Amino acid sequence: MELWRQMWLYSQMIDVRADGARSSGIGRVGSQPIALAAVALALMLTGAGSIAIWRATAGALPETQRAISARQIQLRAIEASEQLVEKTKALELSQQEAIDQLQALQDQMQGVKRLLAAQQNDAKRLSEQVAAVASAVDGLRQSFASAPSTADASDPPQARHAPAPHRNHAMRKRSRSRS
Repeated sequence: MELWRQMWLYSQMIDVRADGARSSGIGRVGSQPIALAAVALALMLTGAGSIAIWRATAGALPETQRAISARQIQLRAIEASEQLVEKTKALELSQQEAIDQLQALQDQMQGVKRLLAAQQNDAKRLSEQVAAVASAVDGLRQSFASAPSTADASDPPQARHAPAPHRNHAMRKRSRSRS
């Protein structure tokens, strides 16, 4: 039985030969490479054409849009830097104005300090003069106080006692009004 099987399997096998390959479809395609290349070329041209039509109908090319967006970004950066420069110049100008105002205020303060020092010197000088006048008045008081005692010896006794209270009262008023 086993022999029978082997024979049956052997009879079922297909014998492929070189001349039989030419008669089948597989051998024919391999033997005409020009036709195969022409079909492949037609498929590639169709694909490239469809991509070109798609890009043309879809809008601008991505490269141009990238270039346009890059240019817009550059313009925005330039505009922002110009605004920054303008703001910096305005800040410098306001700082310079503040410095000028501060300098003027310092000059005014120095003038006020000089005037205050001059007034203090005047006040010292005046207080010294007032002290000198007060000491002179005290000297005059003492001389007036000592003068009646010398005048008492030369004046008669009646004249000496009568005008004295009136004169002392007037001198007290003068000394109070001066002090």
